[in-house]
Amino acid sequence: MPQANLKLSPHDQQVLESIFNPLELSGIAAHNVDIPAEELLKDEEQPSDHLQASIELELQAVRLTEQGEFDKALLQFDEALKLTERASILNNRAQALRLAKRDQEALSDLNRALQLATDKQLRTKCHAHCQRGVLYRKLENLDAARTDFEAAAQLGSKFAKEQLVEINPIAALCNQMLRQAFDQLK
Repeated sequence: MPQANLKLSPHDQQVLESIFNPLELSGIAAHNVDIPAEELLKDEEQPSDHLQASIELELQAVRLTEQGEFDKALLQFDEALKLTERASILNNRAQALRLAKRDQEALSDLNRALQLATDKQLRTKCHAHCQRGVLYRKLENLDAARTDFEAAAQLGSKFAKEQLVEINPIAALCNQMLRQAFDQLK
């Protein structure tokens, strides 16, 4: 198949750049060049008398959620929260609530998780922004979803970057134009 020389105008190149670097549109990337990789994010917790027990209850609740035992999982999350109110528990409980189709309660937990998450809990903060962005997207609040995905992308989430591209109307139009251009090349 012969390859066509496809020359792009500066405007077309700028549009393509906005697809592959959605943070450029918001001006975020220009301010923070060193975006970490999400897998490098860690949560550091203040030691307390009940921290380890709370973590164990949270992990049990996560396993119950994965098994589809939402009522039992939510009880375990509640027990963990009684020991220590931690952002991680609220973020994970929000996931169980979302799976149980209790979106408003999940949104409340995510809001609280983001209030509690400190700069030493970047992993939870990133995941809570992603999860709340997904929930806002489901609720058709694209401005709020975009804000959360931008925050998560700043923390290194590839998923959030992909979501920004998907909800960007310019990117959607460009993707359509690219498909048409490639179809014409065939």
